[in-house]
Amino acid sequence: MIVVRAPAGEGPDIACGGAPLIPAEGPPPPPFKGEAATQIGKRYVNAAETVELLCTASGTGELTCDGSPMTRKAAKPLPASD
Repeated sequence: MIVVRAPAGEGPDIACGGAPLIPAEGPPPPPFKGEAATQIGKRYVNAAETVELLCTASGTGELTCDGSPMTRKAAKPLPASD
């Protein structure tokens, strides 16, 4: 995950599949094959939209922020061009 937005000061507790996220060390994990709960390239936000994460590796774990599930951020519609 890449943190796109976070509140100033002490950050919230972010977890994936119940395990806290920690800084990455070493090479990225191999690509996930199957139905993913978190999808690569998608952004996830907490209910207040004060925390935004960009997924860099798909997986089966659900993202949570301070114990509450995070949701996938909807893409903004592009303006129509005539």
